[in-house]
This record gives sequence, C-alpha cells and structure tokens, in this order.
Amino acid sequence: MRQTWRWFGEDDPVTLDHVKQAGAEGIVSALHHVYDGSAWSQQDVDRRRDVIRSAGLTWDVVESIPVRNEIKIADAKRNQAIGSWKDSLRAVAKAGVKVVCYNFMPVVDWTRTDLRWPMSTTGLALRFDAVDFAAYDIFVLQRPDAEADYSPDRVVEAKARFETMSEDKIATVEKNLIAGLPATERKFDRPAFKQALLDFTSMSDDELRANLTHFLKEVVPVAEELGVRLAIHPDDPPFSLFGMPRVVSTASDVRRILSASDSVSNGLTFCTGSYGARADNDLPAMVREFGDRIHFTHLRNVALETDGSFHEAEHLEGGADMVAIIDALLAEELRRKQEGRADWSIPMRPDHGHLLADDIDKARINPGYSLIGRLKGLAELRGIMRTLVATRYQALDQR
Repeated sequence: MRQTWRWFGEDDPVTLDHVKQAGAEGIVSALHHVYDGSAWSQQDVDRRRDVIRSAGLTWDVVESIPVRNEIKIADAKRNQAIGSWKDSLRAVAKAGVKVVCYNFMPVVDWTRTDLRWPMSTTGLALRFDAVDFAAYDIFVLQRPDAEADYSPDRVVEAKARFETMSEDKIATVEKNLIAGLPATERKFDRPAFKQALLDFTSMSDDELRANLTHFLKEVVPVAEELGVRLAIHPDDPPFSLFGMPRVVSTASDVRRILSASDSVSNGLTFCTGSYGARADNDLPAMVREFGDRIHFTHLRNVALETDGSFHEAEHLEGGADMVAIIDALLAEELRRKQEGRADWSIPMRPDHGHLLADDIDKARINPGYSLIGRLKGLAELRGIMRTLVATRYQALDQR
C-alpha cells in the first residue's frame, strides 16, 4: 500500500518536511479554506499541488470535497450544489489527483466528546463518551423529544452525569461536538446548531439514502470520464447522532451504496476506526467482500467500552485485527496487479494518533493529527506491511 499522510495546508503545524521524515510518500489534502461548497478554482488546486510537489511529495488523495447540505436534504439548490461539486472534481482531476474521498454525514462530521483523554501510557487520546453525549443532547441542547432516542436507563445515567457537569465541562463538550473538529464543513453555536438539525428532524434513513443515490447518479459518470475514483467515508461514529439518519455505517449500507451505481469509480474509503466502532462490523470480511471498490484506507483502531463509549486505541491495539485487515488489503492489491489494473496500489494513511511526548504541550495542534502519534502509528503499520509483503506478497515489493 502507498503510504500517505493527511496535511491541512501551509497553516498545518505539521510541515511537509515532517511528513517526509515520517517516511510517507504521498499527501492527502484539500482546500480547507474553501469549505463552503463553492467550486474550487483550478488556480487554487494547482497551487496546492505545486506546493506539495516542490517538497518532493505527490498529492495522492483529495480529502475531502465537501458535500453541501442542500444535496443531503434535496432542496431547491441541490442541482447547483452538485454542479459546483462536479467543477471541483474536474479541477482536482486536471491537477492529477485521481482519488477523492467525501462523506455524507448530516450536519456533524466526525464527532468526539473528549479530545485529551488520559491513557495509561500517559498519552492523550480522542474519546466518544456515550453518557456525556446523551447528557448534552437531552439536558444541555434540549433537543425536542431527544429522550425518545435513548433507553430509559441511559436517560437516567445522562441526568446523573449532567448534574455533576461543571459549566467548564459543558462548554468543553459542546465545543468538541458542534464547534468543528479538523476538516469539518461547518461550525456552530448552540442556536445555529439546533436550527441546522431541523432539516433532518423527520428524515428517515431511506430518504437520506435516496438523496445519496441521486448524488451518485450525478457525479459517478463525471468521475468515470475523468478517470477518478470516488471513495465515500463511513459515518463516524457509525450510528445515529442527535436523532439524525446515518447511511454509511454497516456492511449492508455499503452494499446499497455500491449497487446504487455499479461502477469502479463508485468506491469506498475503508476507515477501520469508523467501521470498527460497531462490534457487528467484521472488518477483514468487509475488505474481502468490497475489496475491488476500496480506493483509499484509513488505518486506526478503537477500543469499545461497555457503556457504548469508545476511545482511540494505539494502532495495533483495540478491537480491530490490524494484521488480518492489512493482509486482506494486500491480497486485494495482488489480485488487482495480476488483473492488470493501473490502480492496483491502495493509498493508506495512519489515521489519528495519541498526543505523545512534547506534542502534548504544543500550543497549536489539530486534534487527532499530531505528528508523533501518527508517526508512531505509521511505523507500526509499515512493519506489518513489510513483513507480510516479504513473507506472502513478494510480487508487490517495489522497494
């Protein structure tokens, strides 16, 4: 697999020199300063490519072109928003980037309640606390009818937790949930967030899925013409939040998405952390079933907790069998190579990482995207890949 690294542009505290020091070959990036859904200009896209190229790296994956809310709710401006998305797709294809990651999560993108959860190692992890989340949803946000989305026991737990939460704790949880983590499309205050939720109050999974299908039927033919592979990212976490639908969470969801447009350009970002946050997702089996449509992968691990919470584990720990997952991905690469596919190599990146060593005290850090934690993860993942290639997949060894 091609080793890549997410880079947020020239304002990223992790520099391109740091990326090279980590041993990554390619960059995963986007125009994060143009995240309002407007079309990316060719000039801006080419400039980002040239900055990456001047550092001796390549721009391998766009993550992400934002999918506007108008597309997800199918309002009157949907076609205009899809048109802008297609224009951005054409711009990145012209710049030579052939894999585009995107997501279809309503209102909130990836979501955590705690960005600095202490681990036994003394490093700090990202965490989703299910009780804190329910306490915020029911008793702070006071979303109408929120209690109906939780079990009676969870409502009792949430009320008890809320009663112990200080104003600082509430403010921190709220900021983490709605003010926007790295690369999220929109940031909210509490009134604006409650207003945004109204678009999805009565929307079912089937309705959101129908809007995704419409989007795919519009954009996949353009991707085919351009030779681009689209790669939808799973919901993170892979279950409903704030009563909203989620349609990219399970193997069944994936089957529906792939059948909606039977094209190799309609593919997946296989995020082991997102899919792994559900115990009923068999990750190696999913790689084997959907391998020919996996165009990009995020490799990270999560540890599931008994109350429905989870935290980011070390890359080789947690609930996912990372060796089996990488083995299945390498088997898919070999199959593609033997088939003669030009896109046989699947770009991967070490996703998220603990805050470690002097990164902990740095003033500027993108949560989940510190240097040292991801460097450690990439080194561990690289060790698995090298070992498997040397012992089982020698035909893939391009070193």
